[in-house]
Amino acid sequence: MRVYLPCTLSALAELAAARELGPAPLTGYAVTPALVEWYVSGDTEELEYVALTEAARASLRMLAAERAEGIKTVGRRVVIAAEVPDDLVKVGTDLEDRGRVRLLDPVPLAKLASVHVDDLGAVPDVEAAMAALPAADTGDDDARFVVDGAEDHELMWYATQEIPDLLN
Repeated sequence: MRVYLPCTLSALAELAAARELGPAPLTGYAVTPALVEWYVSGDTEELEYVALTEAARASLRMLAAERAEGIKTVGRRVVIAAEVPDDLVKVGTDLEDRGRVRLLDPVPLAKLASVHVDDLGAVPDVEAAMAALPAADTGDDDARFVVDGAEDHELMWYATQEIPDLLN
């Protein structure tokens, strides 16, 4: 199963050093039956894009959490695409969870298919979105608009061999 895992550049550096993403359990996003039911129409590629977008939203929250912990982080969302055996993926059935899945084991570097990262041009909008998250979570429409603005930026595709270049 193709799973999209939210990440950050600092977590990507840890993955590169450890040669796996973990510890488990990990939260990811995939084309699940609940996502298919919620989306109603669309082909697999469209549904995978929805799962990727959900992972990018989670990456934004991970960036904000790192910043709150005092970790110096660059405002670039990161999503890892991995091929994970179905038996290691726990799929929820709630429509609220849509494409959310839990991985029961760490993901070895060899299972990564690609890495998706914001272009440097997205940094100002991602930074603004991180700052607006608390207000957006309380229902502030203006803050939600700012958070949604980060999604105007498409994540760039990178092969796994390019991970060291992303970290320099």
